[in-house]
Amino acid sequence: MAAKPNGHISRIAVIGSGFAGLSAAAYMGKAGYHVDVYEKNQQLGGRARQLITENGYLFDMGPSWYWMPDVFERFFNDFGSTSGDFYELEALDPGFSIVYSENEVLDVPSDYQGIRNLFESIESGSALRLDQFLKEAEFKYKVGMEKLVYKPGLSLTEFADVDLMKGVFKLQVFTSFSKHVKKFFKHPKLVALMEFPVLFLGAMPQDTPALYSLMNYAGLKLGTWYPKGGFSSVIKAMKTVAERQGVNFYFDKPIIDFTIHNRLVSEIGLKNERKPYDGIIAAADYHHIEEKLLGNQYRNYSNAYWDKRVLAPSCLIFYIGVNRRIDKLKHHTLFFDQDLKQHALEIYKQPAWPSKPLFYVCCPSKTETGLAPEGHENLFILMPLAPGLEDGEILREKYFELILGRLEKYTGNPIRKHLDYKKSYCVSDFIADYNSYRGNAYGLANTLMQTANLKPSLKNNKIDNLFYAGQLTVPGPGVPPSIISGNVAAQQLVKYFNH
Repeated sequence: MAAKPNGHISRIAVIGSGFAGLSAAAYMGKAGYHVDVYEKNQQLGGRARQLITENGYLFDMGPSWYWMPDVFERFFNDFGSTSGDFYELEALDPGFSIVYSENEVLDVPSDYQGIRNLFESIESGSALRLDQFLKEAEFKYKVGMEKLVYKPGLSLTEFADVDLMKGVFKLQVFTSFSKHVKKFFKHPKLVALMEFPVLFLGAMPQDTPALYSLMNYAGLKLGTWYPKGGFSSVIKAMKTVAERQGVNFYFDKPIIDFTIHNRLVSEIGLKNERKPYDGIIAAADYHHIEEKLLGNQYRNYSNAYWDKRVLAPSCLIFYIGVNRRIDKLKHHTLFFDQDLKQHALEIYKQPAWPSKPLFYVCCPSKTETGLAPEGHENLFILMPLAPGLEDGEILREKYFELILGRLEKYTGNPIRKHLDYKKSYCVSDFIADYNSYRGNAYGLANTLMQTANLKPSLKNNKIDNLFYAGQLTVPGPGVPPSIISGNVAAQQLVKYFNH
């Protein structure tokens, strides 16, 4: 029970109001604890904040892909509701488009038979190979999502599970994703289509375990969805769920330090006050908590350890309002009109601003009116980038011109002449707003040496009542894993109280 023998209800502080923090807070509230969430910014949602402009544009600042709808449903179901109680989901058709050159565009249909036909039209025999590939990927998804990702990664005995042991070779943890894809498909267009989701997992396809073909199953079989109102609809829904469990929220409240005594955090320090707590879930940047709030005495990992971690990319983002429609763009458009390998090298192996970048454009005003004034378009443009790079205004502007030049050529539309709003966001903003380690956008890369138990531990080894959640611990980067991370951290803190 949440109450101690003396009748005192244990008090929990959750640091950060992103997906992991909201999830952790809701589960701790449901378990009967007094929960306070502290957010350093004035707005809810962490990276999933919203930007509302004075001239009528509404931008999701971070996540824009709604994949793995079952993870969202599981969260809401755990609190006796469904996502439909809070927001409407629309299946996107096409799910996304890939631009290979000005005249070569692949629209990926939402229905599976349409996807099979598309594959067959590009490479003879590939529809049957796709069936086989996705059958394997479905097994990985089911085992991965039902067994692996809800494990806290604290002991190898967690994997002593009959299904996991039987399926360990089928999970292909030790096989390269790139080799796995090329076993099935030869055409470069199909290879690029299958490899793109792992770019968001933060490593080159050849360095990512083939286990992550489960992402292809998520994208091609479970579909690409759009939550009406954008991702802030999901954030608001999770906040409502948490508030129904009695959770309190405090904004503009950065945590400055902890009072630590006898292996326990007993207080958190805010700007002008200290508050007593019995347990902490740190869903803010893991490295920041270690370096700035714990110091050498209580941290799990040294700076040398963090320096050796392979991080997922950072990115350069532009939020753009355009005072005319742009016919050729879909909701999600990936520009693969340059060499994927070269851009990946400049992110992961030889960190530098890319010579010929790939980029992604989200145009949610294609799906929902109200995100831009009537007859206008709302664009979110993202270019993946190595973390830790300098990103001054001159560099941002150079890449804005380069990307917009290619976008104008592709759409046949003089977008720059019709700009109504423009804001950039890059490495230094991730650091300033989220204390993000080296300005990363997505967390730790899912390489073999950073999978499951090899990720930074969600438990502090020197403080018994401090647990971590979010993209730098288990299960990893992305919105669904962050929601799961909050759940797993909450379970571990409840376990600590009950031991």
